[in-house]
Amino acid sequence: MPGEILDNQGRGEASWQWPSIHPEGRKFALVGAVLCAVVAYCAWETIAWPLAALTVWILAFFRDPQRVTPQDDRLIVSPADGLVTLIQQVPPPRELMIDDGSGAPRMDDTPVTRVSIFMSVFDVHINRAPVGGTVRRLVYIPGKFLNADLDKASEDNERQHILIERGDGVLLAFTQIAGLVARRIVPFVKPGDMLAGGQRVGLIRFGSRVDVYLPKGCGSRVLMGQRVIAGETILAELGRQELLQGVSQ
Repeated sequence: MPGEILDNQGRGEASWQWPSIHPEGRKFALVGAVLCAVVAYCAWETIAWPLAALTVWILAFFRDPQRVTPQDDRLIVSPADGLVTLIQQVPPPRELMIDDGSGAPRMDDTPVTRVSIFMSVFDVHINRAPVGGTVRRLVYIPGKFLNADLDKASEDNERQHILIERGDGVLLAFTQIAGLVARRIVPFVKPGDMLAGGQRVGLIRFGSRVDVYLPKGCGSRVLMGQRVIAGETILAELGRQELLQGVSQ
C-alpha cells in the first residue's frame, strides 16, 4: 500500500494490516523481551508476566501504521494523533521570529491560530509534516517536563520547533513538546530537507503534545475535544477561517 494512490471515487485497494514497528522502538522491545525470557527461565513468574506485558505495550507504543494523506495544496493535515485540547490566537514561538544569522525565513509577531494536540501514551507517536515544503529551521530547546496538557508547556517544557516553507512562500510552524512522561524528542529531518505532506518527521517518546501554528488568515477546521489522526485529518485549509461548531455526544 505505501505510495499507492486512492481516491474518494472508490479507486485503489484498502485492507486492514498489522502496523509495523518503528526501528526506534525495536531496541526497547528487544531489551524487554530478553529480560522477560531470563526472568521466566529463572521461574520468577510474578516478574515475568509484567515484563511480557511491558514488552507488548512498547511494541504498541512504537507502532507505525500506514496513513492516506489528502493530496491538495490548500490542505493542512494533522501532524499528530491525539486530542485537540487548545485552539488559541497567539504569536508564533519567539525562537522562530529572531534572526539566527542563517538567512533562513522567519515568522513575524502577528498572532496566528495555534492548535494543540495532546498525545496520550496510547496514541501513535510518529509525527508527520502538515504540509509539503522545505524545512527552514529546526530549533531544539531544553526545558522542563510538565504535564503537556497545560498551556504553559508551550513555553516551559523541552521542545523542538520545525518551520516549513511551502513552494509559494507560505510559512507553517509546529512544535514537538515533551510531556510529563516523555523524555526524548527524536527528529527524522534536518534544515534543507524537502518534505511531502504527511511525511514522517519525528517522534516523541512516551506521551507528549504537538502545537501547530497555522498560516495567517487560516482558521482551524477541527474542534475542541476532537480526535485527530496524523497525516489524514484535515486540520485547516488555506484562506478559510469561518466558525465551526460541534456537539459532544
